[in-house]
Amino acid sequence: MVYEYDFLIIGAGVAGMSYALKVARAHKGKICMICKTSLDEANTSFAQGGVASVTNRAVDCFDKHIEDTMIAGDYISDRQAVEQVVRMAPEQISELVQWGVNFDRKDDGQFDLHREGGHSEFRILHHADDTGAEIQRGLMEAVRRCPDIDVKEHHFAVEIITQHHLGVRVTRRSPNIRCYGAYVLNPEQRVDTYLGKVTVLCTGGCGAVYLTTSNPVIATGDGIAMAYRAKATVADMEFVQFHPTVLHNPNETHPAYLITEAMRGYGGILKLPNGETFMEKYDERLSLAPRDIVARAIDKEMKIHGLDHVCLDVTHKPAEETRHHFPNIYQKCLSMGIDITTDYIPVRPAAHYMCGGIKVDLNGQSSIERLYALGECSCTGLHGGNRLASNSLIEAVVYAETAARHSLEHVDLYDYNTDVPEWNDEGTMTNEEKVLITQSVKEVNQIMANYVGIVRSDLRLHRAWDRLDMLYEETERLFKRVKASRDICELRNMINVGYLITRWALERKECRGLHFTTDYPHHAYDKK
Repeated sequence: MVYEYDFLIIGAGVAGMSYALKVARAHKGKICMICKTSLDEANTSFAQGGVASVTNRAVDCFDKHIEDTMIAGDYISDRQAVEQVVRMAPEQISELVQWGVNFDRKDDGQFDLHREGGHSEFRILHHADDTGAEIQRGLMEAVRRCPDIDVKEHHFAVEIITQHHLGVRVTRRSPNIRCYGAYVLNPEQRVDTYLGKVTVLCTGGCGAVYLTTSNPVIATGDGIAMAYRAKATVADMEFVQFHPTVLHNPNETHPAYLITEAMRGYGGILKLPNGETFMEKYDERLSLAPRDIVARAIDKEMKIHGLDHVCLDVTHKPAEETRHHFPNIYQKCLSMGIDITTDYIPVRPAAHYMCGGIKVDLNGQSSIERLYALGECSCTGLHGGNRLASNSLIEAVVYAETAARHSLEHVDLYDYNTDVPEWNDEGTMTNEEKVLITQSVKEVNQIMANYVGIVRSDLRLHRAWDRLDMLYEETERLFKRVKASRDICELRNMINVGYLITRWALERKECRGLHFTTDYPHHAYDKK
């Protein structure tokens, strides 16, 4: 089947839904949103902490938020991108509220603001400790009310379509590569052709390439991998953020349950299981240091003491206040026999966020014409070497705004390319081949966890490169002979993304932001 849409959106988190709603209000064409699973399953739903925006102007200002972001990003953030996000944030918060998103307020009606690591002021808007789920709920309801948006749940984008699929040889040096839409696997396991005048990748992150992650199992880096295979420019792939504090539970790894940064902003203290504090050895900001510093400190303490976790202590805070601010974390821990008002919370770092991705400009446009990328799959330059807590959700909404404006101005200049061939959907998949795919996914997880983690070295990275190269060759041979399936496509994407992270890590010959290597310890925070 061939479908034609003016705006083809691949992904359904805060970035994809915000963009869809923004273009829909212009009534300039048909909109389709491709959802890998259901509309409610996206990385956005798992975000606990909140959304950063300058709100209390009596004490806070744009310059403070800009400087906090630059510091956290190790001063390699794109300052134009930082200023755009920070200055546009309040307006976008107002729009989220208009769409039906609820943020917690005080008795006087003002927003109840949290503070998180790396922020100099209280500027985090939140909804209890499930802000992402509340944003997802509000946007889903708005999307479902909009008659101009077709939502295709349980559809999986296999590849984006460029001149390559028309028989034209395309290289990374080719000028004017264009995107014409995407090949999409439908629930009946057939690949359909979706033509789009404008295509927008909002596919989220890639945490699932690691053994333990705060991301859902669907976060396999699909958009980044598809764009890279189409010869798009990617950037900053070495900067993988490991959240310092996920709940230590070996039975939950995809996703591991997140213990929000706001809990440290609330007064939580990192300790060893014996009650000793340790952050004073690493940073004067203690438990409120930026995530890269805290994650490395925890990783080092775990190795020094032979531990599989450290602890977060909020037992000194009023019990009722703790239950009020963190009701979901309280209930989750209680289900494991941990009362956070009296017991330490066992925590450890886990893969959390990709700061790099598909390189885009201030309008969210990639190096491929008619292809935009928004949210975690994009690299706007905002995060630099390390993401400041709660900057991601607001980045997605701001760039949805700039991309909507830009694409609406240009969509009438584009036509559908009806010369696109159908997907070659021949082949079969045996049980033995399914087993091989499952085992290869586990291998990717082990390779990335063991060799491309929080602390790296050239030896480990080269070993990862060699192992991934072998898996790549095996998987490409398999992909060419079997019928397209979500499993084989996700494996391809995971290997592609693992390769990109490893390659970029090998090329950075210094410690910078989230990239820490023992071979080039210059510029490192490490205080011995």
